[in-house]
Amino acid sequence: MSDHEPAKEIVEAADRLEEARRTGVPAAPVRDLLPAGDVGAAYAVQSLTTERRLAAGRRITGWKIGLTSAAVQRQLGVGSPDFGALFDDTAFPDGADIPVGAVLQPRAEVEVALVLGADLPHERNTVADLLRATAFALPAIEVVGSRIRDWDISLVDTVADNASSGVYVLGTRPVGLDALDLRTAGAVLERRGEPVSVGAGAACLGNPLNAALWLADTLAGLGRPLRAGDTLLTGALGPVVDVMPGDVVEARIEGLGTVRAAFAAKPEGEGA
Repeated sequence: MSDHEPAKEIVEAADRLEEARRTGVPAAPVRDLLPAGDVGAAYAVQSLTTERRLAAGRRITGWKIGLTSAAVQRQLGVGSPDFGALFDDTAFPDGADIPVGAVLQPRAEVEVALVLGADLPHERNTVADLLRATAFALPAIEVVGSRIRDWDISLVDTVADNASSGVYVLGTRPVGLDALDLRTAGAVLERRGEPVSVGAGAACLGNPLNAALWLADTLAGLGRPLRAGDTLLTGALGPVVDVMPGDVVEARIEGLGTVRAAFAAKPEGEGA
């Protein structure tokens, strides 16, 4: 966190995204407010919005990794993933209704979640470090969203917008990594019982553990290393899927089991 006042354009971009979050109305892209292609400025916007959420009483519960698909990286013209913070109010229980409007322009994806049992403080971590530090893995559904209108995003937009983070749902049966081969694990996401996305661990930077190592090294380099208790959403195993109010999606990952996300059919307070 910075000790000095953020630049005017950083504040303006953060204000635009916060207004979209508050009103539920997606905003214009923020890339027009920031220096062209300046990912550092985009992370400064993300950092400012994170500071504001913490000041409002939220708690960081972990981190999400985005842009782990080679196809999406090509689309945005980048060669590495990005990251965003997870907060306590974005975690929903398995099968619980996610309220209408909780995520703007929601899209669901199936992911492997890792929950750490030890810190990862090293500037360069090894697979052995990660395996030793991980308490267990869980199946997860991440519901990504965009505060940017019509998902009209560049890399700068999605980084500033907390890596397009929305909400997440974790399974409830922890599995140790010694029982898993995450690279070859198959995954399917079903919507109302119909398969809508199929993939495998290899689609996530070759292995979800590779994504987690990238995050561990990146955050350690920024002076905020991963800590025991952090939940890591390691990235999509298959294509993302648009979801609507009333939808129910269920993910299955080989060796990890299932997790279910339900989307309320009506806004809170409205009758049937």
